[in-house]
Amino acid sequence: MAEKLNILGALTAVFFFITTMLVFISRLAGKPQYGYWLGYSQFILTLPLIFLLCYAPRLNRPVLYYIQIGLMLAWLILEIFLDYICKIEFRQTRWLIIVYVTLFFAGSGGMIGVSTLAGRGWTIVSVILFLIMAVLAFVQRSVTGM
Repeated sequence: MAEKLNILGALTAVFFFITTMLVFISRLAGKPQYGYWLGYSQFILTLPLIFLLCYAPRLNRPVLYYIQIGLMLAWLILEIFLDYICKIEFRQTRWLIIVYVTLFFAGSGGMIGVSTLAGRGWTIVSVILFLIMAVLAFVQRSVTGM
């Protein structure tokens, strides 16, 4: 059971990194509406993340595991609230973007930690995708302001 949950965590991380990269690429391509719709697919991630949290006590996961998943869930909730429910233009408000970006990278980094439980191959893939995603995040921010 633990091995399957570890793979689920790694797949969740990889799905997040790939969809996030596609969001950034769509913004760079001048098609932010595609990124907006891709963002909806990321909300599906709340299901496996909550599932992983529910099973964490049975597998004696360390406190760090809860923090890693909790940070990603916190970012997803903030994203849902700001971009999809309230539709707040927050990306030009310095203090709000600092909170948003901090949670984004903390949650993203946490997903690397979650994927490490599935083995070295998943760790390498997650780290590479994270680095590509991080570069795209800063490039698209400087180019588009989003």
